[in-house]
Amino acid sequence: MDEIKRRVAVVQGFLAGSWHTMYLASTIESVCLQVRKILELVALGSLVLNKDEFQRVNTEFAKCWNAPHILKDIERINPHFYPQPFKDINGKFVDITSGFLTRKRFLKVYEKCGAILHADNPYGSKVDYAYYQKSIQTWLTEIMVLLGIHKITLLDDPNLYVVHMKEDRDDKVYAYTFVPIDKSEANNSMQATPNGAPDG
Repeated sequence: MDEIKRRVAVVQGFLAGSWHTMYLASTIESVCLQVRKILELVALGSLVLNKDEFQRVNTEFAKCWNAPHILKDIERINPHFYPQPFKDINGKFVDITSGFLTRKRFLKVYEKCGAILHADNPYGSKVDYAYYQKSIQTWLTEIMVLLGIHKITLLDDPNLYVVHMKEDRDDKVYAYTFVPIDKSEANNSMQATPNGAPDG
């Protein structure tokens, strides 16, 4: 998550015009590379969290890098693996239902960012840089909404894991483990209580 924050800052710098690569096309390509790497880090984060289960179906997990393939394999093991963004309103977890990078849209953005990283075939269609210039800010916003405060569900684990990308006290990433109050409430995240100190 810390690396994602650094790469988000790089993208924001490009979008704000703080730096560039001399040419519009190469600047857009550089931004798309960062966005693609951010998505790969999201996928690899899911792999780490589901490592034991993932290893059972893919013994070469250490060589995995393709985000869509990783997500597809993890989804077979844990259908609820994808980060769920939410708002903390007076101690209540309220799911965010729109404006974030959905699982389906993840694949589209990943594909679009990959397509621009190759030289144009002179006999094929040309890259529509205007499309990318218009879309990148939307993609970045959706990623930030997805990850800002999100919860993670692990397979056969009654605990709830919550990640804060930023808190008022500093700029660190904090992770929290919430445990059910009792067994009958194991699936009710609203009744969870924090277990242990946050770590960044």
